[in-house]
Formats: sequence, C-alpha cells, structure tokens
Amino acid sequence: MSRNNSITDPHQASHIHMESQGIQQLLVAEKKAAEKIADARNRKVKRLKQAKEEAEAEIEKYRAQREKSFLQYEAQYAQSDHVETKIQHDMEMQMQNYKTEIEKNKDRVIEDLISYVTDVEPIVNPNFFILKSFNKI
Repeated sequence: MSRNNSITDPHQASHIHMESQGIQQLLVAEKKAAEKIADARNRKVKRLKQAKEEAEAEIEKYRAQREKSFLQYEAQYAQSDHVETKIQHDMEMQMQNYKTEIEKNKDRVIEDLISYVTDVEPIVNPNFFILKSFNKI
C-alpha cells in the first residue's frame, strides 16, 4: 500500500472525522462554560449594585424620617426661651445615639454585603441533562 492509499482508507478518515467532531464539541463546551462564567459575573455585579441601591434607599428613608422628627422637635421647642441650648443638647445626644447605632450595625451590614456578593450558587442548566440523555454531550 502506498502512503496516499492509507489516507483514503475509510477507517482512518472516519477516525479523523470523529476526532474533529470531538474537538468541535470541546470548543463548543468551552465557549458555553465561558458564557456561563460571564453570566455569573454579570449577576454578581447586578446583585452588588442592587444591594448598594437598597442600602442608599434605606439611608435616604432614615434621613428623611430623622429630618421630619427634627422639624417636629424644633417646632415644639421654638417658643421656649432657651430653645437653642436644648436643641443643641438634644442634637448632640441624637448624634451620639446615631454613632452608637452605626458602630453596632456596621459589621452586620458589611457581612450582608459581602454575603450578597460572594454566596453564588451555580446551577446546572436543565438543557444539559436533556442533551446528556440524547448523548449530545
């Protein structure tokens, strides 16, 4: 047999074709894996952005509540002789309370934010099992 005849051998051509298909399947699987990783990263970024927006909304809500409370307090004591001293004293007390509350809750908030970002549960796409049952993977 000459060398040219061995290339046209149907068994060898079939083997080369099967290897080529295997390589193509690996390339497709690698591309799908890269897409899943990119998708997971995008979801992580979205969750972090959502957590940040929720925290900002909560801060703004709290700020508005405190502003309303302050205005009510100011209106209540506006007719007193030493209003400024009382208001100043009460504001300092409130600021101290806020600082205490911030320090008390800071670690929990940070842990919650880190948890939102790092606790990703990968889920196998249901199509994987369907394709696997048809021996496509």
